[in-house]
Amino acid sequence: MNTINTVPPPPPGAQPRPAPALLSLVVPCYNEEAVLARFHEVARRETAQLGCEIELVLVDDGSTDDTLGVLRKLAAEDPAVRFVSFSRNFGKEAAMLAGLREARGDAVILLDADLQHPPELIRQMLDLHRQGYDQVIARRDRTGDRFTRTLLSKAYYRLINKWVDIELQDGAGDFRLLSRRAVDSLLLMGEYNRFSKGLFAWIGFDGVSFRYRNAARGAGQSAWTLRKLVNYGFDGLISFNNRPLRLAVYTGFALTAVAVGYMFWIIGAAAISGVQSPGYVTIIAAIIGLGGLQMMLLGVIGEYIGRIYYEVKRRPHYLLKERSPDLED
Repeated sequence: MNTINTVPPPPPGAQPRPAPALLSLVVPCYNEEAVLARFHEVARRETAQLGCEIELVLVDDGSTDDTLGVLRKLAAEDPAVRFVSFSRNFGKEAAMLAGLREARGDAVILLDADLQHPPELIRQMLDLHRQGYDQVIARRDRTGDRFTRTLLSKAYYRLINKWVDIELQDGAGDFRLLSRRAVDSLLLMGEYNRFSKGLFAWIGFDGVSFRYRNAARGAGQSAWTLRKLVNYGFDGLISFNNRPLRLAVYTGFALTAVAVGYMFWIIGAAAISGVQSPGYVTIIAAIIGLGGLQMMLLGVIGEYIGRIYYEVKRRPHYLLKERSPDLED
């Protein structure tokens, strides 16, 4: 496993921590029937010698296969396994939120069930956490990714970090360890439209990251299509700033200045040389161009209004269909 070669110094003023009495692994699951048993085996093996109690909080995000059946079996066989199951697919953000709410650990690790987040890194994350870090982030490299995807990803992070009010790291996803106070801070934010990468950065606290080699899925296919990735990226772009709205204002001022300048230029040219052309092409181009720009800016404004619409409804982030017996009220 390709990870950091040197141990970073503790954060300034931090006091070393003892190993957590209870470590929670929060695992969102969507159609992971084929890999769950293997994930459970690997996770239990890698946490067997950590010197702390372990709980696995697995969240079934409305899977259409027999993921729930596998979770029931694992919970019956292993007292460390706890699960909740959604009434339908509410998305990974809701699944992570549900897992964080159910986790009881002094430290919580978020990771996927498909083994692309290697459980072998848990010990290293705990070592860094004991130095005083509240967030330990595992950043995957781009090994195995298509060149176009790598290029677009790097361009996206450069763009978003110029726009948003926080800094997002390329390759830093959900695979991370969070201290209890970091988890509690995340749970204070009850917004409906959640962009966890931004929320992790927004809460702050001392954090450290390390790189690991991109791992292949244990089974199945990723649910992240190009369309979903684009929508998720757009969510991140507008979730933590209002600059697109301000850009609309600046664009309006700029277009007004161009229109006034063009008007004076036409009047001056007509006064000096007379009318040379009827201006039909200019008018059509201006109407189409400005119309398209207006629709685009209205779309940006509509995105913000749509988010307000969902927030004021105050609907729950998810609905539960089933909980493991030890979670029953």
